[in-house]
Amino acid sequence: MNNINIDKKSSFYVRPFNKLPIKSLSLAFLTFFSIQNEILAQQTQELKYAKPTWLFGVAGGANFNFYRGSTNQLNASFTPPATFHEGNGIGLFVAPLIEYLPANSKWGVMLQAGYDSRKGSFDSVKTACDCPADLKTKLSYITVEPSLRFTPFKSNLYIYGGPRFAFNVDKSFEYQLGANPAYPNQVAPAEVTGDLDNVKKTLISMQIGAGYDIPLSAEGKKTQFILSPFVSFQPYFGQNPRSTETLNITTIRAGVALKMGQGKNIQEATDIVKDREVQFTVTSPNNIPGESRMTEIFPLRNYVFFNEGSTEIPNRYVVLNKTQAANFKENQLELFAPKNISDRSKRQMTVYYNVLNILGERMQQNPSTSITLVGSSSNGNTDGLAMAETVKSYLVNVFDINTSRIVTKGQEKPSIPSEQPGGTLELALLREGDRRVSIESNAPELLMEFQSGPDAPLKPVQIISSQEAPIESYLTFDNKGAGEALSSWSLQIADEKGKTQAFGPYTEDEVKIPGKSILGNRPEGDYTVKMIGQTKSGKIIEKETPVHMVLWTPAKMVEGTRYSIIYEFNNSKAIKMYEKYLTDVVAPKIPVGATVIIKGHTDIIGEEAYNQTLSLSRANDTKKIIENALAKIETKDVKFDVTGYGENESKAPFENKTPEERFYNRTVIIDIIPANK
Repeated sequence: MNNINIDKKSSFYVRPFNKLPIKSLSLAFLTFFSIQNEILAQQTQELKYAKPTWLFGVAGGANFNFYRGSTNQLNASFTPPATFHEGNGIGLFVAPLIEYLPANSKWGVMLQAGYDSRKGSFDSVKTACDCPADLKTKLSYITVEPSLRFTPFKSNLYIYGGPRFAFNVDKSFEYQLGANPAYPNQVAPAEVTGDLDNVKKTLISMQIGAGYDIPLSAEGKKTQFILSPFVSFQPYFGQNPRSTETLNITTIRAGVALKMGQGKNIQEATDIVKDREVQFTVTSPNNIPGESRMTEIFPLRNYVFFNEGSTEIPNRYVVLNKTQAANFKENQLELFAPKNISDRSKRQMTVYYNVLNILGERMQQNPSTSITLVGSSSNGNTDGLAMAETVKSYLVNVFDINTSRIVTKGQEKPSIPSEQPGGTLELALLREGDRRVSIESNAPELLMEFQSGPDAPLKPVQIISSQEAPIESYLTFDNKGAGEALSSWSLQIADEKGKTQAFGPYTEDEVKIPGKSILGNRPEGDYTVKMIGQTKSGKIIEKETPVHMVLWTPAKMVEGTRYSIIYEFNNSKAIKMYEKYLTDVVAPKIPVGATVIIKGHTDIIGEEAYNQTLSLSRANDTKKIIENALAKIETKDVKFDVTGYGENESKAPFENKTPEERFYNRTVIIDIIPANK
């Protein structure tokens, strides 16, 4: 029989865990990330030790426990008058750990074994006498958790998962029946304590989690310390603590592990051998500055697209706070580029995903302007109106636009829909493009030249973009055969004065490094490059070669101009506004003897062969309009180069993952290259 202890106490109140300190934990988790330095990227000291294969340490954190099911009969001696169901609590987790991470492998194993608290408090219930009843438990275990560890990317992020074996060490409970609120002077019964019966001695469950290794020591140190924030999820499967009733526990664990290990000396090894399987070469391009770069004139559609099922502005758009909005300038858009935009479409998508900020700044500068926001949703007018109100709220709250200047509407279809009656192909993509908010206005300060009315695009954006070193300007370190022969390899690059920089370690055969990472601000220099590799048998190989490096510099002359126009879906004729734009804006900018390169594109909707023909038709339509305009203003000796690329994704200006990218891929790009003087 279980022991029951009766304590003579006043009314007992169990504080509910309704507000777990998730924000505090998240802040701590992010703080751990912020302390990571750039040791792995490059160091000015020699690399002497490889990463440890064995790591030892301790992990600690908090278990966020969530109770579900039913609990009533606590043991053979005590059954409260009410059944408890849901609850939660926070328990301590602390455990020594061991990790084994084989060199040159994404896989490893982990083992944690220690104290694991699953304590918690049930939500208060009412008994027949209208008295509150509270119950909390101190369920605790010794846990053994072996896991497989996998590093999916070339970073310190890892995921892990495996079984959990838990051995019960505490099964006590505390029960308190409160006084009836109708009788405030009534003395509450004494608290009841004891042990739950029918508690399983052993539990077998599972867990899955993720962590991030933050090196605290330079790789030049033999003893290396690593800090690893982690989070894991342990579902209720197998976590029924009792063999009776239906109580189960789901746990989210968050914490940090401190690990240490000793790396193998790879610099002072005496067994240096010549490995014929590895051929090491360095290629340094001449990096002669280019002769020209483009001033780009970007079209700006008057649309904001929304995700299905959401009326919030998608996170691919750049959303600013009030301080950032005060400093926002249309001609400095590259400072506000989203981090997840692909390089291929970065410049134009930077413009488009700032459409609300461009609009906000223009409305600030032109206080007499007003707009109408029309939300279109197949889910009905109410949903469309909610989308429009979200855009309005952003302009009002962030850019301080007066609400009287913005009218909102909701409708089922946009004025120019992509989905046409009777259409049957790729309707999901077309409907995704029709879920949008259109920005309508009659204010010329906001709109494209010569345009007004609800269908007019916004005024184009001009950017002379800052140039970045192209990938072809990087130094190439080709270590042919390294992937098969070596577990890892590193670089030591020394200048004429003997100052050495270290890069790596690497596992692939070829590595490209920007010249600026080595040269800094030096225009050029002579270097000695030493490759130090460790074979899979543990032997060390070294190869050395001299190389002359030249720093890539951007083009100094701005000579070309690039314009773009956008065609409507499945249309090869420019709409009137773009015909006038080509005639009155683009053509007069073309000098005598220039070359005009015209490239037509489509999105991926439709058949490939049809899109190829459509893109060429668009390019020729643009050429015809420009030719006619040049004839009227008597600009002669202009050469044309016309190409249609269809939906060719290697040539497309953008990807086709979002409706914005598909809309902008329905384009013709016009490059104006002046004649050489």
